[in-house]
Amino acid sequence: MKAIRGAITVENDCAEEIKLAVEELLTEIQKKNLLKNEQIVCILFSNTDDLHSFYPAKVARETGFFQIPLYSSLEPHIEGALPKCIRIMMLVEADLVPKHVYLRGAAVLRKDLTDIINIALDGPAGSGKSTVAKIIAQKLNILCLDTGATYRACALACVKAQIDVNDEKAVCSLMEKTKINVSYENGVQHTYLNGEEVSSVIRQNEISMLASTVSAHECVRSKMVKLQRETAETISCVLDGRDIGTNVLPNARFKFFMTASPEIRAKRRFDELVSKGQKVSFEELKKEIIKRDEQDKSRKIAPLKQAKDAVMIDTSDMTAEYVADFILKIIQEKI
Repeated sequence: MKAIRGAITVENDCAEEIKLAVEELLTEIQKKNLLKNEQIVCILFSNTDDLHSFYPAKVARETGFFQIPLYSSLEPHIEGALPKCIRIMMLVEADLVPKHVYLRGAAVLRKDLTDIINIALDGPAGSGKSTVAKIIAQKLNILCLDTGATYRACALACVKAQIDVNDEKAVCSLMEKTKINVSYENGVQHTYLNGEEVSSVIRQNEISMLASTVSAHECVRSKMVKLQRETAETISCVLDGRDIGTNVLPNARFKFFMTASPEIRAKRRFDELVSKGQKVSFEELKKEIIKRDEQDKSRKIAPLKQAKDAVMIDTSDMTAEYVADFILKIIQEKI
């Protein structure tokens, strides 16, 4: 069973305004969560003690929720609380990630849901930033923009065109004719190269290594950064990479820099690839990670480095879940 929360405010304590507000809130919750009436187990209502003209639960009954149990309560008076506010908690039997809804003045109650926020996670390969980004995005119900996937798609384009990734002139010429875009379906990012879905192919280890070289070319970075910034301007999201906080989104409100020892990072990568059935050498992976660190730190354009206002996190002895909760705690304290 899942719980979906929502709230809305009214200007005046009158029956008509309360009816319209509750109907709007119920409609928006169902719309955003793609809910049918039969999936709703019950709805719990509460309202601040300055609303007396109409019971919010009665609105639900009048708008078609005939067979659903409804509960209503009056909130105690709390000095400084948001006035003329109606809250809902809807319990549902559905396989979904709850999309909570806070409308009108109630938007201030959940700025993490109603404001566009960007979270920058930077760090070297294997630091766990991609896994942590996904956990944070799921818990906050926001987009996880996999920036590395776009660079991997650029590397794949070079492989398909049989172009040396070190040949900047040839790569830039190819990028002018290459279309890379992403779409989001049920919280999952899909990456497309010239119209072809390549989300799985770009995860191959050889593509990952080539992506580091390709991403050092200015023409590639400028094209991908433009795509990333446009996305971040329109929707709350978590972005992980190597220069998110320093270059892509220098004004992001929340910045973190994740790191771990080369041995730990190599082991994580080794376990990931083995679980996918790939035969790899731990020592070779370790050498590749150290080499990639050197490449990322020494490149002239947007090198890997910690933003001055980013929080450093050494993830060597931490689980991804622990790191995500640590970051979420910091974010909630600032919102």
